[in-house]
Amino acid sequence: MCVTEAWESRDVTEPIIDKFERPLRDLRVSVTDRCNFRCRYCMPREVFGEGYEFLPRRAILRFEEIQRVVRIVAGFGVRKVRITGGEPLLRRDLSQLITMLTQIKGVELALTTNGALLPEQAQALADAGLKRVTVSLDSLDDKTFRAMNDADFPVADVLDGIEAAAVAGLTPIKINAMVQRGVNEDSAIELARYFKGSGHIVRFIEFMDVGMTNNWRPEDVCVGADIVERITAEFPAEPVSPAYRGEVAKRWRYTDGEGEFGIITSVTEPFCGDCTRARLSAEGVLYTCLFAGEGTDLRDTLRSGGSDETLRALLSDIWSSREDRYSERRFEESKLPSRIEMSYIGG
Repeated sequence: MCVTEAWESRDVTEPIIDKFERPLRDLRVSVTDRCNFRCRYCMPREVFGEGYEFLPRRAILRFEEIQRVVRIVAGFGVRKVRITGGEPLLRRDLSQLITMLTQIKGVELALTTNGALLPEQAQALADAGLKRVTVSLDSLDDKTFRAMNDADFPVADVLDGIEAAAVAGLTPIKINAMVQRGVNEDSAIELARYFKGSGHIVRFIEFMDVGMTNNWRPEDVCVGADIVERITAEFPAEPVSPAYRGEVAKRWRYTDGEGEFGIITSVTEPFCGDCTRARLSAEGVLYTCLFAGEGTDLRDTLRSGGSDETLRALLSDIWSSREDRYSERRFEESKLPSRIEMSYIGG
């Protein structure tokens, strides 16, 4: 696999905006649809269990194809690129892709993982140029966590992965915890307590209706405001202004100076108005919303000899036509269109 030279700054930034004047600033790139967990809110075993047919290798974008898409969207002003899955660390030679993407000037690269394979890969990823990781960890209670990941994977091994990432310098580490009423809402306080003062940032996410298989119900949502109330009752904290437009987490800083936590309230307090994210699936379909039902295939253009200008025009047309605001509409209509599964586009 060859690594190209750094892309020169002669690439002119040409910002594009959608129908609601939202710029394209972030790209989530899924590198595989496979995962070693079967989390109930993402890849329930009865749907994604034994015998499920994942994408064949030939259908998945090659590293050079991913790099090409990222280079072009960087020309539109994309500055944040996040590698996702499925579980991205299952993609063979992932550090090579990291090296390739770090050659694109102006792009900040991060990765989201369940942490299971970080002990073996964290240092190689850091050496390749990765700067930050986000680790999914929904509970510190081992029984609860094993039940939620439905792969009998222990909490201790994820904590080992977080430590390995810290030793490799992939800091500050963000910890994502999906909170579902009746399942793990009691875990919020313990996660806040454990990571308070560590330099890592826990972000609590309301249980969302991503995809069509996680049996989402409004009554299962543990409201973000309630999570804040629980945490601040024990650990006083104050709200912090967003660091940039489109930041999804509402930030809270502990008043004793020992760090912060975040709340992501896609259900109760939608943030569609500032959403600047597009998502590229493992097989090369671009989605302009986490809750989209349809996307636009880029793979055919990439593999049929389409020029950069053709790709640039296609991407510009996709984004400038965008009208997505699912989270603002989810309770307005009795039946909303089908949605892509989170395991395909990485959340």
